[in-house]
Amino acid sequence: MTTALLRTADELHARTRVGRRAVVMTMGALHEGHATLIRTAREIAGPDGEVVVTVFVNPLQFGKGEDLDRYPRTLDADIKIAEQSGADAVFAPSTDEVYPGGEPQVRISAGPMGERLEGASRPGHFDGMLTVVAKLLHLTRPDIALYGQKDAQQLALIRRMVRDLNFGVEIVGVPTVREEDGLALSSRNRYLSPEERRTALSLSHALFAGRDRHAAQEALRARAREVPATHARAEALSAIGESRAAADAHAVAKALPGAPSAVRAAARLVLDEAARLSPPLELDYLALVDPSDFSEIEDDFTGGAVLAVAARVGTTRLIDNLPLTFGAAS
Repeated sequence: MTTALLRTADELHARTRVGRRAVVMTMGALHEGHATLIRTAREIAGPDGEVVVTVFVNPLQFGKGEDLDRYPRTLDADIKIAEQSGADAVFAPSTDEVYPGGEPQVRISAGPMGERLEGASRPGHFDGMLTVVAKLLHLTRPDIALYGQKDAQQLALIRRMVRDLNFGVEIVGVPTVREEDGLALSSRNRYLSPEERRTALSLSHALFAGRDRHAAQEALRARAREVPATHARAEALSAIGESRAAADAHAVAKALPGAPSAVRAAARLVLDEAARLSPPLELDYLALVDPSDFSEIEDDFTGGAVLAVAARVGTTRLIDNLPLTFGAAS
């Protein structure tokens, strides 16, 4: 199968459609994370469907001093990866094709969720992202659009936009792809020197530390539930090294599993150590948030959450996150 390179929406609309069209939106510089998205799109679309990969470096997403000019443009290599991963077409429009007449006067607003975390660090970024996603959804007319969970806040905002504005498209999130050492795949990883890369590993290590703390507290609570509310429960809790909790077995049995404050503390310890490395990790934020609006969760929170981190190593800014679930059934 040869992957077609399309430059205009008219070329894309002229293609015969039989099955469902699945779209994977990228800014190019494709890597294994993108390839996973494309392969997943191929599976969902099926043999009769069509997979379209968009390649467009959106100027609206880059703030003052950010790396628009520096962002890698590797279209020939991108087409090869897209083809190997099962794409039928690569849609690589010009800026004039996406924004005829210049930057749009009317844009999508990300609202309060777009002002938190990444939005606070990069003002206007999410307005620009949602505007181009809306444009590309209209230009490509997909049945399904796939996005990586690595950009968790972006994914949440796209889902909210599609729901709030009644876009007729299914949004699918695909789990983060990591390298063998745990570093989340990113087009910006190529900017890291070997020394900077070693420091950058602290992002995923911090998330894993938070996840492990959460799992340990979940296990403690599960063990507490298994033992009757008697002296035997206190002995059982003491046996797994929670002497303070054993002093009040009933309280432990009712305690929230993997309390958010403990998860944050475990992750922050790793990040604090990384700040003393050479080169140091410069933390932007560490947050444990409700994915519905990306507000910080309290210790009585139950349900799915996102542990998110952003930091700069040298001149490169990186983000990562992990999903966690709080409040297992009593």
